[in-house]
Amino acid sequence: MCLIAFAWQVHPRWRLLLAGNRDEFHARPSAPLARWHDLPIIGGRDLEAGGTWLGATQAGRCCVVTNVRDPNDPQHGTSRGLLATDYLAGSDDATTHAQSLLAAAPSYRPFNLLTFDTAHGFYIGNRPSARAQPIEPGVHGLSNADFNTPWPKTRALMQRLQAWMDAGHDVDVAPLFRALADEHQAPDDALPDTGVGLERERWLSSAFIRGERYGTRASTIVAVGYDGRGLIVERRFGAAGRFEGESELTFQASGN
Repeated sequence: MCLIAFAWQVHPRWRLLLAGNRDEFHARPSAPLARWHDLPIIGGRDLEAGGTWLGATQAGRCCVVTNVRDPNDPQHGTSRGLLATDYLAGSDDATTHAQSLLAAAPSYRPFNLLTFDTAHGFYIGNRPSARAQPIEPGVHGLSNADFNTPWPKTRALMQRLQAWMDAGHDVDVAPLFRALADEHQAPDDALPDTGVGLERERWLSSAFIRGERYGTRASTIVAVGYDGRGLIVERRFGAAGRFEGESELTFQASGN
């Protein structure tokens, strides 16, 4: 993923409510949202490295990973997507997992990781050094920088998620998809400087990125209720932002 806003333990119905865009090269092979046949994971799948950028489980766990935008940081190490797969397929709760991952975090490519179970959420990152912090109840954002870094598109998506909740929504996710489809670029004086040059900073500053070789590949909404019921909706896009399909899956945690 490259842009995420989420509400944790503040919506009256949804324990976790998350909206995010995955930006990637269009040539990289991926499978759409599905229940995996070989692991207890619900999500899309990177067919090159085998992991996922966002997934959930029938037990109400969820995990999301982003990269870190820094052209001077070599992309060496284990694939980030395996972080999400390992958490979702594992048995450790979010707290135990965060503590145990710290030792191995430097061996992965630059990453930001969000993990959630039925009670706790964690942010784990490995740049500039490995660290983990519990997620407090509230509305948060993440892109290709540190947790809650106020990039314009991150702030904007957080504000639209907050507005969605303030309006009393709990089922109609169309306004969230409209927020993820926003192609408005930030003014130059609000852009971050991540070392990719002004033109590329402008292009990457919109929520939805349209391009022939690289751009937004998927927009996804995840909602996990306090009662264990969950919903994932994914919209997929090809080169130049061409719509390629939509999938929706629901689940119910056992024992709820």
